[in-house]
Amino acid sequence: MNLDFTENRNISIPSYFYISGFSGIPHIRYYYIFLFFVYIISLLGNSCLMLVIIIDRNLHTPKYIAVFNLSLTDICESSAVIPQLLDTLLFGNQLIPYGLCLCNMFSAFVSISTQSLTLAVLSFDRLVAICLPLRYHMIVTHRSMLVIIGITWAVVLLMVTTSTVFISRLSFCRAIVIINSFYCDHGPIYRSACSNNFPSYVIAGLYPVLILGFPVAFIIFSYTCIAVTLFRITTPQDRQRATKTCTAHLILVAIFYVPITFTYALNSIINTNTRIINLSLTTALPPMLNPIIYTFKTEEFIISLKRLFKRRIIFPFPK
Repeated sequence: MNLDFTENRNISIPSYFYISGFSGIPHIRYYYIFLFFVYIISLLGNSCLMLVIIIDRNLHTPKYIAVFNLSLTDICESSAVIPQLLDTLLFGNQLIPYGLCLCNMFSAFVSISTQSLTLAVLSFDRLVAICLPLRYHMIVTHRSMLVIIGITWAVVLLMVTTSTVFISRLSFCRAIVIINSFYCDHGPIYRSACSNNFPSYVIAGLYPVLILGFPVAFIIFSYTCIAVTLFRITTPQDRQRATKTCTAHLILVAIFYVPITFTYALNSIINTNTRIINLSLTTALPPMLNPIIYTFKTEEFIISLKRLFKRRIIFPFPK
């Protein structure tokens, strides 16, 4: 195994990164097996959700364009993190080649960031639907939703590409760089460099603000406006119906943002194992729970499922 540095234009890059993962936790293999089943459920659940949206024309609405995009990013996130985690920590392949590590970091950050922005897009949909119901179909159209989703992908790709490029310009003073995480995380990588890492330091500070802070602020603003509007609704039935349309999204927001905010806020005082468990659950559980929540908490989706199920009974497939 060649562990020498590769030197290119005065940049020293190691042959491998070493993912440290957990340390000193007994029976940790059971946790990896749990993550494996979570991954399978995530793939099946989100694939079924996307399939139902494609098949049922009644769900071909701007809102479900965003829901479809959320399921797509869920699959991308799970596939970017969990298989690599299992291969690295369960099967002991903790040495990751330099190029593969950067690709892993890129794909993980793209999917997580897009998921965060998509949750903000869904809150925009609910904001317009409840606060401006008469203008909803003028503001939130198929075209406008596709444009918004396209902009979120473009912004995320630009930011993550920029951060990856700056990481690739760093020099490292060790043949094997140890990363105290469960995947190729941006922070541990740039802090291990022995060259000027100030651009990466700035990106590491701006990234949570832009990708987590702004969406959370917009979601809080949206639901503040929604709450004010709901208090003005005189009919209890209408208020209850409007509240139901927001329940699923609020649960998704809590599942995604609360653990990751807790981890970043207490990063300096929690130990490595706790941080890794929190972040791994944050990347594993929301993709699994999103389709389950949309199935049981969204009335129109339940009606769609029943309609499709009845079709298959009334018009069975030919033998």
